[in-house]
Amino acid sequence: MNAGVSSRINLMRIVLISGIVFVHVPYDQANSPFLGVNGLVDWLRVFLGDSLFRIGVPCLSAISGYLLFRRGLDGFSYGKTLRTKATTVLVPFLLWNLSFLAFVFLAQKVGVGLGYLPDVLHATPREMATFAFALEGWPINLPLYFLRDLLLCLVLSPVLAVLVMRYPRATLLLFFAYAVLPVPNGIFLKKSILFGFSTGIAVALHRVDVGAIDRYASQISAAVIAAALLLSVALFSIGPEFPVWLDMLRAVTALSGIVGAWALSDLLLRTRLGARLSKGGGLSFWIFCAHYPLLIALWMVWNRAGIDGYVAFYFAAPLLTIAILVATHALVQKSLPGLHALLTGSRSGGRKPLANAAHDVRYSTPQR
Repeated sequence: MNAGVSSRINLMRIVLISGIVFVHVPYDQANSPFLGVNGLVDWLRVFLGDSLFRIGVPCLSAISGYLLFRRGLDGFSYGKTLRTKATTVLVPFLLWNLSFLAFVFLAQKVGVGLGYLPDVLHATPREMATFAFALEGWPINLPLYFLRDLLLCLVLSPVLAVLVMRYPRATLLLFFAYAVLPVPNGIFLKKSILFGFSTGIAVALHRVDVGAIDRYASQISAAVIAAALLLSVALFSIGPEFPVWLDMLRAVTALSGIVGAWALSDLLLRTRLGARLSKGGGLSFWIFCAHYPLLIALWMVWNRAGIDGYVAFYFAAPLLTIAILVATHALVQKSLPGLHALLTGSRSGGRKPLANAAHDVRYSTPQR
């Protein structure tokens, strides 16, 4: 683990999470991209939201596993890990999700937001428990399911580490099959998280040279992007309901993004913009936790205003969301550092990647 690797990890986070914002741009049935009423633009929406940026889940879970065991088994303390993650993962999950749940409840109570989100007012206690804690399904703040699945991986981390250390090929092959094949999810909401997390552990424990593929960075990046392009053509042509083989192909493409995103990070880091983005610190986590509620709010305002032209909303909403969250992150970090620490799990916006990197990864994107 050196400064170069740390910078690439930070860069991957901010790029992938910005892409996740595009995955979660809301739409109604009349504006489904699979209707094809906007031609090439609708295909682009499928390419970005249902193909290219779906690699965010396995990529970011792989980073988590790698950073957790980057010092090897001897440097791993299970008790300390659980205590630390309670602050850096569990507390932010609860704060962001429960506060949004309370906001949705109050809004729906006065007749605002009905139809945009699940019916919280008439939910059963069991449904409310899931909205609040993602016990059996998606949390009310949809993308935060990744934090829930990450916590499961952290609880299982000693077992995963032993399996990956002793039987790396068999373990990863088994988890790959679990992620790709149409088998029940079990305790996970997103199956690819387990494979990504275990892959990161394997890279760390077996001391894989993460820079070995850099000489082929251009070719690998081009191959993964080409695969995403071809997948999007199939999705756009067949969707919105996909046959089993196409769902499996989408899962395989997403998993290949682990290598593809790492290769692309080497190319991006050589640019001036990439170098600046690699110093984002806790901003990526802030964007991840807050973007979904903000997108829903913008969608509600757009519909209330009665503005036509969904294409304009699709491109404007993510950019406006990111701009607002960049500004609010800086404001809260400067004026309310205590609140900022709670909401981001004590992730600073400064450059402390080597010290804090193990607590900085937990993002993703759910199926629509």
